Amino acid sequence: MENGVTDVYPSIALTRSEGGESKVGSVNIGEQLKAIRTKNKLTLEEASKLTGLAKSTLSKIENEQISPTFMVMQKLAAGLEIDLPQLFTKPKTVLATGRRDITKAGEGKQQLTPTYEHELLSTQLSNKKMLPYRTCIHSRSFDEYKDWVRHEGEEFLYVLEGQVQLLTEFYEPATLSVGDSAYYDATMGHAVISLSEKDAHILWITSA
Repeated sequence: MENGVTDVYPSIALTRSEGGESKVGSVNIGEQLKAIRTKNKLTLEEASKLTGLAKSTLSKIENEQISPTFMVMQKLAAGLEIDLPQLFTKPKTVLATGRRDITKAGEGKQQLTPTYEHELLSTQLSNKKMLPYRTCIHSRSFDEYKDWVRHEGEEFLYVLEGQVQLLTEFYEPATLSVGDSAYYDATMGHAVISLSEKDAHILWITSA
């Protein structure tokens, strides 16, 4: 966390796989067309009726014997009810890792700061894409923060108990009660204070 603010949990940098996020891989249009048709359990004749293209034309495209024009690709996308880019690309195959982490009530990892008391959740998993934590809001004034809190990623806030005020540097303060939520860019200066007589409690989820 910058500027001396000690709310360190949202600033934890998690290691990503080497090379960062995978890009979408390019494929042959014919190969992708056949995959889409097969997935939808369509025969060439059925696909022909949907797209208005001759069955022989579809077969030649799938077998890379001809390259479809842009107008033909538009007919394919409309008839098969897909987005045009789906004919050019396919998503990276994602293998299920089977990861799971359960945190029983009150068994999260505690972390105390001058303004917040965090209960870090799902701490057994590494390389998470989300950082979930329950927070008790001690602060009652922005003066208790030395500066705006800023960190990488985006953040979701959900009020569990009491009432809070979300302060952000580009917007007017927002008062949130139980059941209210907010989603915001965490690189924008922000802070949360409790408006309740007792400390308010919120659920925070920060993107990693």
